[in-house]
Amino acid sequence: MVRRTAATLARIRLAACAALATCAVVGAQPREPVLRIVSTLPTATEMLFALGLGDRVVGVSEFCRYPPQVTSLPSVGNTLHPDFERIATLRPDLVVIADRNVDFAGRLVAAQIPFVAIPTTTLADVSVAMMRIGAAAGIASHARAVVAGVEERLQAVRGRAVSSRRPKVLLIMGRDPGTLTGIVAAGAGSYLNDLVDIAGGVNVVTSVSSLPYPQLSLESILTLDPEVIVDTIDMGATEKERLRRNTDNQELWRRYRTISAVRTGRVRAAETDALFIPGPRVVDVAEWLAEVIRGPVHP
Repeated sequence: MVRRTAATLARIRLAACAALATCAVVGAQPREPVLRIVSTLPTATEMLFALGLGDRVVGVSEFCRYPPQVTSLPSVGNTLHPDFERIATLRPDLVVIADRNVDFAGRLVAAQIPFVAIPTTTLADVSVAMMRIGAAAGIASHARAVVAGVEERLQAVRGRAVSSRRPKVLLIMGRDPGTLTGIVAAGAGSYLNDLVDIAGGVNVVTSVSSLPYPQLSLESILTLDPEVIVDTIDMGATEKERLRRNTDNQELWRRYRTISAVRTGRVRAAETDALFIPGPRVVDVAEWLAEVIRGPVHP
């Protein structure tokens, strides 16, 4: 009995891995029409709404906040460990998961619940993921049109950012609250690295690390001497809290005026959670970054 169970699990995991590699929807073919969709990650939720499928979404992850109406939808747990039982009770025609979540894919295969797995690492993944969702939901041609629109707008940002000189940019994705320690930055291979390039900057982190999200010391930042710094704040904070924390951030950095970005007043706080979500709002992020990189910013 143990051997049979182990063999069954092995077959399920193998099927899930194969499905993820070939972008297939597995477990069962999506019921037609696809009317009930569950999203297990913010990226997918935003894509579903951008593709015009928002009225079919019946469950989202606990981290999904955009568009605002998703906060009233049933929660299916967090992205890494979705609540399988909760998802099953929602009777989905399609579940959207991250392609790294192989174990959960295996459970969906075993239950014959249709799903599509999407990549979420690079800027190119945004287009790939939207196309996968579109194909799985039966709106492939519409998805192609939406993706073409996103890519056209990104190309427009790139065209406006053409310059003989590109400022050195540091994008901070997280750090210890109230201090400049435990700093995690966007690095090589991340979708934000691509957006910095499109917006007309050079990601200063790529000169010292090949990791997508490396941890940096303050000493290394002093050496790198970025000309533009985008710092992070709690995206769940209220507008009043954001303003206060932005002021606190400025005070922290003012102690290090040897850094070019600090000396010239080009330290900005992240103003939108789209910065952290590789989805259809990447164009908004690119446009905002282009404004930050090109224009003079006063503290």
